[in-house]
Amino acid sequence: MSDLGDFGEHSAASNSETTGDAAESDSSASSGESTGTSGQPMDDFESTGVEPRGEDVGIGAVCVSQGLRVAEDGDETTLRAYVTQENRSDIRLGSYLLAPYPGESAGPGGDGETLFCRITSLEYDQQYHADDATEIHARRAMRADDVDEADYKFVAELEPVAVLYNDDGELKRRMTDRVPKPQTVIEQADDTEQIKTGLKMPEDGVFLGHLSVGGEKVTTAASPPTIDYRLKDDYEAGDPLIFRHSLIAGGTGSGKTHGAKNVLRQFLADERTYPMADGREVSPAVVQFDPQDEYAQMHDDNPDLDSDFARRLEREGVAYGGVDDTTAFVPKVGSASYAAGHHRAQQLEFTIPFSMVHENPWLVAGSGLNDNQYGALVSVLLPRFREQYGPDATYDEFTTFLDDPALREELDESGRVHEATFDAVRRRVLGFSHVFDQDARPITDMVHEFVRPGGLSVVPTYHINDTRATETIVLALSSLLIDEKLSNDSTYERIKETPLVLGMDEAHNFLTDADSVQAGKVITKFTEAAKQGRKERLGLFLITQDPQDIHDAVFKQINTTVVLNLGDEDAIKSVNIPSNLESKVPYMEKGQMVVYSPDNSEPVELIGLPKCVTRHGRD
Repeated sequence: MSDLGDFGEHSAASNSETTGDAAESDSSASSGESTGTSGQPMDDFESTGVEPRGEDVGIGAVCVSQGLRVAEDGDETTLRAYVTQENRSDIRLGSYLLAPYPGESAGPGGDGETLFCRITSLEYDQQYHADDATEIHARRAMRADDVDEADYKFVAELEPVAVLYNDDGELKRRMTDRVPKPQTVIEQADDTEQIKTGLKMPEDGVFLGHLSVGGEKVTTAASPPTIDYRLKDDYEAGDPLIFRHSLIAGGTGSGKTHGAKNVLRQFLADERTYPMADGREVSPAVVQFDPQDEYAQMHDDNPDLDSDFARRLEREGVAYGGVDDTTAFVPKVGSASYAAGHHRAQQLEFTIPFSMVHENPWLVAGSGLNDNQYGALVSVLLPRFREQYGPDATYDEFTTFLDDPALREELDESGRVHEATFDAVRRRVLGFSHVFDQDARPITDMVHEFVRPGGLSVVPTYHINDTRATETIVLALSSLLIDEKLSNDSTYERIKETPLVLGMDEAHNFLTDADSVQAGKVITKFTEAAKQGRKERLGLFLITQDPQDIHDAVFKQINTTVVLNLGDEDAIKSVNIPSNLESKVPYMEKGQMVVYSPDNSEPVELIGLPKCVTRHGRD
């Protein structure tokens, strides 16, 4: 066997003697003339370019190597696109693409129809079959400066979202009912109108943030280049989503409060009004329960919001700046004092009058009363107390009433309330002396100040160390607002005739799934409020870091769910967003969010504003 000398030096001199024909050939070559086998001169070969002529358009083309199919069942859809080398670095999971259909006539079924789709997976595949899981391939890769993309296919799997078409000059969308042609050139969606139509996003409404993919804003050639995301806020396509309830869920440090302030500020924009039954256009009132004492800062401008950023907000129609009509309604609880050096909003002290308990007995039921004990309180003790002391009697008078041994004996002997039940009720309604009837104005005398069209009322509870007292105050005020909104015979017309947003931070503390009588009454009340909210112009705006703890009956009434970073698996599962977005939630940076609002748009990723439009944070 001869030695091929694969790794040795090679020299022409080592060849066998050159024949005469070869020498003659060399002589001809040296004279610059090529000859063929017949000895006749031969023309030089022309080099042929390997690059196709013309200019590339798009990022690749639809391919059929593994099938090409759209189906009613998304799992049976097969839609893939080959992405060319120079475009691969710009492609991301979730990016939006366009695949036009060929045609000649205008309107549905003709020219102008385009498949709007989304990338759901990205894959490298070998161009030529080879085993690259070897030592030599790995070491070559380790020594190389880059990868030769020509050796690999780069394929994107696509999910059809909608078909876009022109109808008398208006761009519309419909469900996917056509398959694109093989080799259809695909392009990245970069037109605001096409993207908004494809995702069913409204043009106007309450601003939430900017559309993004993988944490990067989607940009277009328009000015501004970003795509704003808004919630429907008129009656042309149903009820405004403000009255179909919203939930913001996010962990500590996710930007939850920052984002909530920015949204609430849009509700309080000067131009935002809603029609009432009598034909008036009325600005909404916002009542915000504030366990961390952060929302009264919305009275003040953000000193970090510079003029350039302000002009950008103006161009995009985003309301910003402090809300002058902001008042902190401070609950008077025992000797607790409220310090407010971090905001300049007006402060008004109030107390909860015990008279409100007659309409909502569960306010003093606590979490310990069972059904039998609660029945004794509602059906016997409170009516008897009201009859003897009057409707405006105080909490101290009620405890005196229960201290009467003759009353206890009478009710036991008559069989109306067993003495053990009487004692249990008495024990559990004690301990509210620092909550009811304090040295401040009753909230029932301040309704016109509490609910103000275009005004923000903040109820801080951070200064209250007693959890039971905090729950009683928040639930008492919530019940007052909800009962008046839902009543057909309202006592306070101001509440009834004003569009109202009821905001509740740390909502999981008040709307939890529990077995107590009090929890059951609260859930029933809020569920009813959520069901009738759209009719009565009452919107719930719930904020929580533990969405899994909010009762399912309330959760089912939420139309718009905004999810920021959540690390708890149970919390992520509970918000019920599509699985493709669910997997991104633990990795989202501050301000990134997922919005799931079926009546507003397809599920999308957003990035909120980097700065709060009002003051936020303490020095």
